Amino acid sequence: MTVAAGIGAQADTTTLNFEGFPDSTILTTQFPGLTFTNAIILTSGISLNEFDFPPESGVNVVSDNNGPITIDFSTPTTSFSGYFTYLEPLTLDAFNGSDTEVATAASQFSNNLACVAGPPCPGDPGSSPNEFIELSFAGGISSVTIMGDPSGGSFTMDDMTYTSAVPEPDSFPLAIAASAALLICQRKQRP
Repeated sequence: MTVAAGIGAQADTTTLNFEGFPDSTILTTQFPGLTFTNAIILTSGISLNEFDFPPESGVNVVSDNNGPITIDFSTPTTSFSGYFTYLEPLTLDAFNGSDTEVATAASQFSNNLACVAGPPCPGDPGSSPNEFIELSFAGGISSVTIMGDPSGGSFTMDDMTYTSAVPEPDSFPLAIAASAALLICQRKQRP
């Protein structure tokens, strides 16, 4: 999907639902332009306890495997978001191409597991699974780190969305091309 991002630029928005991968797939470079670190696919009814960690959509989610998840973008993105279910507080940090932190976000609760068995619920009062968390930085995000437990195994992410800014072509070469086409048309019309 393409949406307008402002004068002189367009934005490409992509959503990943992580479906189509077998359970326990280690995510690395399966998605063009993205590199995942410490990310594993979990599938409902196999390695995912979908009662406490229900997917936002489908049957697959991504979880932190042996440490925080890092996602590197080959083309800077202006926004990043996802739906998170977690055992402990989450922190999302965005970095630019110089590895400087440019945005940060935190989960609203310390634990938002589903409440399937009724009170007492495993999640914090007022929480619900699949909390939407987002980051944005118009100057460009080159990587995002998502941390719960530093050892991993503490959260799931589903329906991850990112928006990459795509600059429009420079207007000077377009003006020259248009002028050249106009001259050619005028010459062809002369007797």
